[in-house]
Amino acid sequence: MATESSSKSRPGISTFKGQDRVLRAGRLGTGGLLLSVLAATAPLMVVAGVMPTTFAVMGIVGQPLLFVVLGVVLVLFSVGYAEMSRHVHNAGAFYAYISRGLGGTAGASAALVALVAYNALQVGIYGIFGFEVSGLFATYADLSVAWWIPALVAALVVGALGWLKIDVNARVLGVLLIVEVALVVIFDIAAVSDPAAQGLSLHAFNPDTLSGVGVGTALCFCIAAFTGFEQAPVYAEETSRPHVLVPRVMFLAVGGVAVFFALSSWALTVATGPSAIVGEAQKQSAGLLFGLTEDRLGTTFTDVLHFLFVTGMFAALLSFHNVVARYAFAMGREGLLPAAFGRTNSASGAPGTGSLLQTAVSVVVIAVFAIADDKPTGDPTVPVLHLFTWFGNIGSLGVILLMAAASASVVVFFVRRGAAGAQAWRLITSALAGIALLVIAVYTVKDFDVLVGAGPESSLSWVLPGIIGLAVVVGLAQGLVMRARRPEAHARIGLGNEAFQLEKAAGEAS
Repeated sequence: MATESSSKSRPGISTFKGQDRVLRAGRLGTGGLLLSVLAATAPLMVVAGVMPTTFAVMGIVGQPLLFVVLGVVLVLFSVGYAEMSRHVHNAGAFYAYISRGLGGTAGASAALVALVAYNALQVGIYGIFGFEVSGLFATYADLSVAWWIPALVAALVVGALGWLKIDVNARVLGVLLIVEVALVVIFDIAAVSDPAAQGLSLHAFNPDTLSGVGVGTALCFCIAAFTGFEQAPVYAEETSRPHVLVPRVMFLAVGGVAVFFALSSWALTVATGPSAIVGEAQKQSAGLLFGLTEDRLGTTFTDVLHFLFVTGMFAALLSFHNVVARYAFAMGREGLLPAAFGRTNSASGAPGTGSLLQTAVSVVVIAVFAIADDKPTGDPTVPVLHLFTWFGNIGSLGVILLMAAASASVVVFFVRRGAAGAQAWRLITSALAGIALLVIAVYTVKDFDVLVGAGPESSLSWVLPGIIGLAVVVGLAQGLVMRARRPEAHARIGLGNEAFQLEKAAGEAS
């Protein structure tokens, strides 16, 4: 790695030697990028898991309307975020944008928050994945398999796929996602064709259904369903026209997700009847969707749906793995992690060391929860459910805070460039989205005990969100230390491939 003092083209920027510091461009088109991003939303997991849980826990019928409201908020967020993607192409999307607007120290903090949040989101899914696969073995093969065995196998398979070319990953994700979405659409059509006694009621879209103290917490549940659409800029360096493809995919993703989830949650209310949806969700929990498909579409369809439920989670695992690996790559390239993380696999161009890190974290966490599950007393499903709910909500809180900070950075970035007038409407939408996201973040922290199923006096209500708080503080400390001791490295935070290109151009000119 070149020393920071060797920079000739721009003070504070070090020279990167070799193409292993650059993700290979041209690997993803609109379709591949869109599928890679949408896979993280795990649509079947949301319809079968998140939606019944929200109906049951919060008792709010108007969940379809919440998806519409959140869709509007996230479209507002995407306006400024997408515009930033035209100016900044970096695999560390969130922290790169935040560093460009709010400074390198804030960027260092955002980088660590992103690394922790996306790791938590990915690792948490292993819990429910292992539990569901174990259930499939018990149901269809009459075999008793501990949940952590399929979870560990999945972690190793995901790790292996993470070393392959991103376009290969995109094809795997695409096949799984398309089939998954198709089955949910078939259920939606079946529910509308065969409604409950109340008929095709639009009551779930009535604003009156959102009255009550649980609306803020319900927003926290629902916004987790959108997690993934914001990942498009992470792949910017691997597209041929990032300034065109990234904004296009972001709007397609957030718009498509909002409409899809609003209609699917409405279909659930139609299938049970709006007056019965809460009671049925409380009674059947995650079995609600499968019970409804059994009645309308038969056993074979429901069996296939169970299988696709698992493959959809695998697609989400792979999608988050790719994102974490690329954040680690970007951080290694800019001195926020050891330099080894900032190099790519020479054969595939994938960020191999970051992929290994994410796999190692997954294996360790699964092992810890597996040991907890080996205790002879207590409910054996508790460690599994805790792995999913604890880590999932930790990750969601981190992403919400990153989006709020990114909204603020958009405003500051364009104001500093003297473009406030030309970008006025984008700055307004970013400010509105930032405020809304901060409100959701406050509700998330306030009601964290509800989100993770702990009592109001439980220490988990502050320990778990405190993990994100700790990441914020440690990241800020790292940024401050870098600014004092390694100012050239600090100046490079957020520049990513741009720093490499600047140095390359300077070398060619000299």
